[in-house]
Amino acid sequence: MFTNILVAIDGSKASDQAIERAVDEAKLWNARLHAVYVVETGLFTSLPSDNTVELMYRALETEGNAVLEKAKKIAAKNGVTLTPHLKQGHAGSEILALAAKEKADLIVSGSHGKSRTDSILLGSVSTYITTHSPVTTMVVRS
Repeated sequence: MFTNILVAIDGSKASDQAIERAVDEAKLWNARLHAVYVVETGLFTSLPSDNTVELMYRALETEGNAVLEKAKKIAAKNGVTLTPHLKQGHAGSEILALAAKEKADLIVSGSHGKSRTDSILLGSVSTYITTHSPVTTMVVRS
């Protein structure tokens, strides 16, 4: 039985399927549902510190808010209340930190992110979560 579920989302097709599955699980167990979108600040470490970095960060933050809003609507349509979280940093670490803070007993994520390039550059977030999470993790395939 799960009482507190965290779903990691990034706007990808796999992420959309993860939110659908997390909503189903939240309904099944009458669990609280949290969704997290992480702006990967590691992407900016090798760029010169100027307003371009700030613009890129703001664009990703805007995307994150839109993705979280979409997730809230999907959950609401299915009678589930979703608490959104926008974080910044290393995605895997931020997801696990939030899971600990919110006392999640299930973490749901998509099998891969927006592109293969992301996995090559950043490593697989779902792999990181399943390797390091002390709680049950569900990886949803697309």
